Amino acid sequence: MDHPEQEKKHRLRICVATCNRADYSKLAPIMFGIKAQPDIFDLEVVVLGSHLIDDYGNTFRMIEQDEFDIGSKLHTIVRGEDEAAMVESVGLALVKLPDVLQRLAPDILLVHGDRFDALALATAAALMNIRILHLEGGEVSGTIDDSIRHAISKLAHYHAVCTPSAERHLISMCEDHSHILLAGCPSYDKLLTAHQRDDYADIIKSWLGDVQEQDYIVALQHPVTTDIKNSVKIYELMLDALISFNKMALIVFPNIDAGSKEMVRVMRRKGVEQHPNFRAVKHVPFDQFIQLVAHAGCMIGNSSCGVREAGAFGTPVINLGTRQTGRETGENVLHVRDADTHNKIFHALELQFGKRYPCSKIYGDGNAVPRILKFMQGINLSEPLQKKFCFPPVKDCISQDIDHILETQSALAVDLGGTNLRVAIVSMKGKLVKKYIQLNPKTFEERIELILTMCKQAMADAVHLNCRILGVGVSTGGRVNPQDGVVLHSTKLINEWSSVNIRTPVSSALHLPVWVDNDGNCAALAERKFGHGNGVENFVTIITGTGIGGGIIQHNELIHGSTFCAAELGHIVVSLDGPECTCGSHGCIEAYSSGHALQREAKKLHDEDLLLVDGMSLNNKEQVNASHLINAAQYGNSKAESILRTAGTALGLGIVNILHMVNPSLVVLSGVLAKHYENQVRQVVSQRSLLSVKETKVMVSSLEDPALLGAASMVLDYTTRRTC
Repeated sequence: MDHPEQEKKHRLRICVATCNRADYSKLAPIMFGIKAQPDIFDLEVVVLGSHLIDDYGNTFRMIEQDEFDIGSKLHTIVRGEDEAAMVESVGLALVKLPDVLQRLAPDILLVHGDRFDALALATAAALMNIRILHLEGGEVSGTIDDSIRHAISKLAHYHAVCTPSAERHLISMCEDHSHILLAGCPSYDKLLTAHQRDDYADIIKSWLGDVQEQDYIVALQHPVTTDIKNSVKIYELMLDALISFNKMALIVFPNIDAGSKEMVRVMRRKGVEQHPNFRAVKHVPFDQFIQLVAHAGCMIGNSSCGVREAGAFGTPVINLGTRQTGRETGENVLHVRDADTHNKIFHALELQFGKRYPCSKIYGDGNAVPRILKFMQGINLSEPLQKKFCFPPVKDCISQDIDHILETQSALAVDLGGTNLRVAIVSMKGKLVKKYIQLNPKTFEERIELILTMCKQAMADAVHLNCRILGVGVSTGGRVNPQDGVVLHSTKLINEWSSVNIRTPVSSALHLPVWVDNDGNCAALAERKFGHGNGVENFVTIITGTGIGGGIIQHNELIHGSTFCAAELGHIVVSLDGPECTCGSHGCIEAYSSGHALQREAKKLHDEDLLLVDGMSLNNKEQVNASHLINAAQYGNSKAESILRTAGTALGLGIVNILHMVNPSLVVLSGVLAKHYENQVRQVVSQRSLLSVKETKVMVSSLEDPALLGAASMVLDYTTRRTC
């Protein structure tokens, strides 16, 4: 057995250096994770920068309140709040850091972000041959922070990034792909459950007094060091607009960058600290601050919190000026880049205040910390410390099979059928990684609850299956408005499913973007991405099952129609006096060719004792269905054969009409009945269509599960467009 002294030597010594309130919010979740595994990690905490300044809230106290032992406190800020003071602060930090780093001798130094203090940390560690893990590199914001961030990335040996775009930027900067982890933002691990706290009303009251949820504004504006004069002007215009808007506002003091002193003077000249509608504060503990942001009517300013963390709650944000130019943002952010008038900012407040947006997970899915801890454990301390740069040609950002480097981008697919509710994790390549099936409940409330339960289980499993969930796609019967995520009219097979908003409850609960469409349209989308329709500009998919549906792809785009009723192909009339359809009309394709129609005909034959032939049997408890009719035809039952032939002819006539209307180059037959109709459909097309469309290809789908794959493709197609 090893001695305790020997065991201690094997622990990974991690030094976390934090400079200000903002970087601590990102580092704290990792610090808690490190502290929770004392047999693997040895945590050392170094505090410097504005944490130790009274004017900025002495925020080192919140680190102590979190029960972290601070090994070193370094006073590194030279006051002055101008460009020269920032440079002098970097120099002072470089003077003080070597003694601390030499004493601690960490295996890895964790450095966050793009602050000048962090640049000093990275410079000192690199020169002292200490491995550096840089958090949130590769991002683009549009100020001097960009230069500092990229400089730190060049000094760092390893990188944990938040978005695929940031990952690609680092690769383009010649960083080693195998040393980059696509982790997500660590603060999101806490954010995505933060809005569920029961005491948020007490937190709002403690900072803002008697004000209602979503009836106040959070304002946080920092100086832009490359354009101080303009950023101070924007700050003044923002305060004027807030005064005019006449809503309660929490004004958080700016950071310590050059220009902050001038901004504080503006604040005091405007009487902000005495104004009845304003509460001006130097610091709010992060766990309380995110509650204030989550329940605000709006957030305004240029803080990265607005374009990053606020998206986790769907809080409306007004981003002023150029400080965050280049950042990836959700739809909750309204940019006022040229914020040169009071009216522009006031109008933005009118547009955004009180709105709510779908929750965004661009910057994380809540599992960043486990990924980062696993990544650190995989760092080989015996490999050479000298960095290697991967010069052009730059590798494409392709998913690899190294689980701690890059996960499989995937979607959650949901299929609502008349009998079953199914959920699947689907990879970018169309692999059904894992599938879940339950009976579809009869009521709306039970159905939504089950969808959320199954999706949450799938999301938990996805972490262990090395899948990154990008969003949720829902396939359902009925007429759907995909723009709003609303089922307008349901089929008779699904109860309590008309005028139903699916997107909002699912997105709010899962913090993921949600897409919804009709099951026939989803079958067409599945063919376009994974099936015979891939690379085909114009084609039609017809899905044959309990009902008949489909989707039309024209010029590579799905056709929905003016009232979302396009491609109701099952209700093309092929006979004036045919059987009654479930829609109330007569002679529709669905009345002849659907599983429901075949079951009706099978029951008639069975009632007349004309269904079963030699080789077939049916017990008393077994319900007659379409499969019995098909079996009877296969055993030579002439009446069953005639019914199937009629059904195939009706479907073929409908397809002839489609060929004459939209002239596709391909027709894909999908669903359980497709193979039984294939030959008859081709024969009818050959006999009854115009010469110019006779050679149109008719193929049976090869896809395992078109509805789930189509639901997934809505997510995966959008993601591809957004990130490429």
